[in-house]
Amino acid sequence: MRRPTITDLAKASGVSVATVDRVLNGRHRVREETARRVYDAAQSIGYHAVGLLRQRVFEDLPQYRFGVVLQKPNQSFYQAFAKELETAAHAVTNARIHMQIEFSAASTPAAIIEKLKAVSSRCRAVALVGPDYPAVSTVVEELKERGIPVFSLLSDLATGVRNAYIGLNNRKAGRTAAWMIARSARKPGKVACFVGSHRFHGHELREIGLRSYFRENAPDFEVLDTQVNLETEEITHEATLNLVQKHPDLVGLYICGGGMEGAISAIREEGLAGKLITVVSELTPDSKAALADDVVTMAIGTPLPTLCKELMALMVDAVERGDTAVPGQFFLPFDIFISENI
Repeated sequence: MRRPTITDLAKASGVSVATVDRVLNGRHRVREETARRVYDAAQSIGYHAVGLLRQRVFEDLPQYRFGVVLQKPNQSFYQAFAKELETAAHAVTNARIHMQIEFSAASTPAAIIEKLKAVSSRCRAVALVGPDYPAVSTVVEELKERGIPVFSLLSDLATGVRNAYIGLNNRKAGRTAAWMIARSARKPGKVACFVGSHRFHGHELREIGLRSYFRENAPDFEVLDTQVNLETEEITHEATLNLVQKHPDLVGLYICGGGMEGAISAIREEGLAGKLITVVSELTPDSKAALADDVVTMAIGTPLPTLCKELMALMVDAVERGDTAVPGQFFLPFDIFISENI
């Protein structure tokens, strides 16, 4: 395909070539609405000077640097998360956002605090994914006193101190997993649940939701003691094999967080596709393939584009208006994936 020309851009944005030229070169002022229309059209057709257009259109806007600390740099979910954060920052129209995204290689308090302090030293607002440790809450409180708003993502932490939590209603996610297992299992039996850590508030709420559903609506099922997998593939693989061998009447498996790749490989290894009702978190290349092979029954996904867009809006608002809002929670509707809709 040929590269779009300035004439193509003028046609796509519904203005004259001369107007596009004025926006590109900044020779004369153009109405903000017109300039934005040219910029949006340039993005849609892949115009080569879209970066310059962005600079021209947003040059009078305030500039902010925001930081986000994510987990597990090698996991496809967090790689997709980082890309969506960049996309959402680029789409903000009332400010120019510069993103600093860091990954914490470990979920220990020391590792998270180190990343949080490093990011907050250069950013106006920060957000993070991590377990809920008292030491982390202390740092969040220190940042708040310095006027740096902090947001928790996916799993809540530092409640009452951080500005807001943005993610799923994790208790509802756990109940939804239980509903699927109870409705799909051929007969009642045992159900196992994996959490990354008991310090992950979101995982704990998913486990609570799972147990509460079975207790209220399917008491013939037995939920086993919760397994801690540190969100690693190796631990999950070995633990799943042990569960299958120890409990021949195991009918359901729920992985609340990461590490599902290990459960998927163990189920394939044991030939249990279609026999063990398995619910995982997030749609990734691995879970998508497992859904297609009937190894996974359902994936409960986080709408990352919506989350990232909401985060950008909340961060800009917190920086511009100050810490005036009461700490809150922003629950997003979760996505449901089965073999028939992937």
